[in-house]
Amino acid sequence: MAVEGGMKCVKYLLFIFNFLFWISGIALIVVGILVQTKLNGTLHITDVAASGAPIVIIIVGVIINFVAFFGCCGAWKENYCMVTTFAVLLILIFLVEIAAAIAGYIFKDQIRSVFEKSFNETMSNYNQSANAVNINNLQKQFHCCGSKQFSDWFEQFTTQRVPDSCCRKPVPGCGRNTTIANIYHEGCVNVINDWLKDNIVIVAGVALGIALFQLLGIIFACVLMKGIRSGYEVM
Repeated sequence: MAVEGGMKCVKYLLFIFNFLFWISGIALIVVGILVQTKLNGTLHITDVAASGAPIVIIIVGVIINFVAFFGCCGAWKENYCMVTTFAVLLILIFLVEIAAAIAGYIFKDQIRSVFEKSFNETMSNYNQSANAVNINNLQKQFHCCGSKQFSDWFEQFTTQRVPDSCCRKPVPGCGRNTTIANIYHEGCVNVINDWLKDNIVIVAGVALGIALFQLLGIIFACVLMKGIRSGYEVM
C-alpha cells in the first residue's frame, strides 16, 4: 500500500507539472508573438539568426504544448507509451535548450554587429515611410540617436540635423537643434547593447529555472513509467 500511495502521489505531481508546463508553453507563444511584433515595429533585421529568434520561441511554445498533452494524458490514464513519449520528448527539449544556450554564449558577440548592420541599413533607407516609422519608434523608446552617435544623421540629411525622434521632448522641427540639452547624443547600438547586458542575468536565471523544472518532470515521468511497467495500481 505504501508503494501504491507513493505512485499515486507521483501521478498527480506529474499531472500538475504538465499543467504548469502547458502554461509555460502558452507564455512562450505569447512572448514570441510580442517579440516578433516588436522587431517588425522597430527594424527590418535581415540576419536569419536574429530575425528567426522570435519564431523559434513560438515553435518551442507549440512543442511544449504538444509534449504537455502527452504528459497529462499519460499520467491521468496511466498509459506507459504516452508517459514514455513525454519523457523522451522532454529530454530532447532539454538537450536542445542546452545546445541553444551554448550557441547563444558562443555567438553573443555577433548580436551587436547584427543589430548595427540592420540599424545602418534602416538609416540609409530613412526616406521610406515604413523605415522612418520603425527607427523613430526605436529612438523614442530607447532614448538614443543614430547608430554610434547622433552625428551619424548628418551624413544622411547632408546637414547638421537629426530626426525629431532624437529630441528629449519631440516636437516638429526640434531636430535642427542638436545641443545635448535638446537631443539624445548616445547611439542606439550602444544603448541597446547595454540594455541586453543588463537583462541577460534575468534571462539566464529564468532559463535555469525552466531547465530545473524540466529535470523534475523527467524524474517524475521515469518514476511513473517504472511503476506502470511493474504493474502497480496507481488509481
